[in-house]
This record gives sequence, C-alpha cells and structure tokens, in this order.
Amino acid sequence: MKKLETTEQYASYKQGETVFLFSADWCPDCRVIEPGLPDIEAKYAQFDFVLVDRDQFIDLAIEEGVMGIPSFLVYKKGERVGDYIGKERKTIEQIDTFLSQF
Repeated sequence: MKKLETTEQYASYKQGETVFLFSADWCPDCRVIEPGLPDIEAKYAQFDFVLVDRDQFIDLAIEEGVMGIPSFLVYKKGERVGDYIGKERKTIEQIDTFLSQF
C-alpha cells in the first residue's frame, strides 16, 4: 500500500482508480484489519491503495467528511464513487463486501 505524502499526490491519485484508507498509528481498529489488507489489495488489483494518515492530513480528512477511522474512500477518474466511513470496527469481510460493488 502506498503512503500519501502530499495533498498534491491525493489530487493526482483521485484521477485514477484509487481506494484511500484513512487511518492513524494510534487506532486499534485500524491495526486489527492490517493483516488482511494485502489480500484485499491483491483481490482488487485494479485499484491503487493509498494509506492516508488522518492526523497528518486532518484538513483533508475534514474536507472529505472522514470523522471516524478506519475509513475507505473510492475514487474513479476524479469522482468519488463510494465510501465506507465510520468509527466502528470493520472486518476484512465487510471491507471486501464494500469493495465488491466497484
């Protein structure tokens, strides 16, 4: 998974087919899903997966309406086509079900 370094990168990634994962180092629910993320990335290889540190990019998180983590945003050709936002713990199965609609 790529790690977002700049807001300019974010704008660039949005133009492709990208899944953004908003997360933070201190988030226990984010750590729970980490082991299953490589399988999700492999299954949905048509997407670039980009990790966004919510604390580092707090203004971006606010702009995107991400108040809870882990949260997922899906972009295709500059358009947000889906999101899975919330503070509740997500399972790999739930993430898989969410991504399967794209």
